[in-house]
Amino acid sequence: MELNLAEMLIRSSCAFFAILLLARIIGKKQLSQLTFFHYVTGITFGSIAAEISAQVETPFLDGLVSLIWWTVLTLFVSFLSLKSKKARVLFDDKPMILIQNGVILNDKLKKARLHTDELAMLLREQSIFSFDEVLYAVFETNGQLSVLKKPLARTATKEDVHVAAPAPQYLPTELVSDGQIIVENLAELLLTEEWLIKKLSKKNIKSVETLYYVQILENGSLYISQKNASPPS
Repeated sequence: MELNLAEMLIRSSCAFFAILLLARIIGKKQLSQLTFFHYVTGITFGSIAAEISAQVETPFLDGLVSLIWWTVLTLFVSFLSLKSKKARVLFDDKPMILIQNGVILNDKLKKARLHTDELAMLLREQSIFSFDEVLYAVFETNGQLSVLKKPLARTATKEDVHVAAPAPQYLPTELVSDGQIIVENLAELLLTEEWLIKKLSKKNIKSVETLYYVQILENGSLYISQKNASPPS
């Protein structure tokens, strides 16, 4: 049995507005397809919508229930990811440093299932044609490469104006997330919890639990965002 034109148009229109509404509920993160999970969610939504629109064997209400249930699962996973770092890593993985202090980390490349040609291509997409220009390269959870250039290779370089260009002390790294110290990141930077607590105490911060996000900057200073902080007026 085939769908007639009128029925197909009606089912397609209903599927269109259903996806529009559900995507609105899920939020903007889905539209950007930030992670593998959200990428799969987008494909699944499209597949279910196609079934609803063109397959007469698929009852419309059954397809609509599938869309709604997938939306509920997506929201549930997003909620878990917000509340638990372990869940966030499980569903979204975590960024991986591929180049550190100008050195390509072969073991990390293998873990990311990349070879040097693919890494070079990702760099060229950012107008970087030499590995020598790169201080750090981070393979993000969405498959994109974030790059921190060496000081002398950056736009409007210090070299051009004959000013000293000291190498950054640290790769900007997350140290606290939602009140929890990220111990493994401190260890990678050869820092300790005591060092972090001492730095925070100098800013009159007595408890890490009051912090939403802390990042160490290139010069060793800290970017600090407190929970429920109001933006400056």
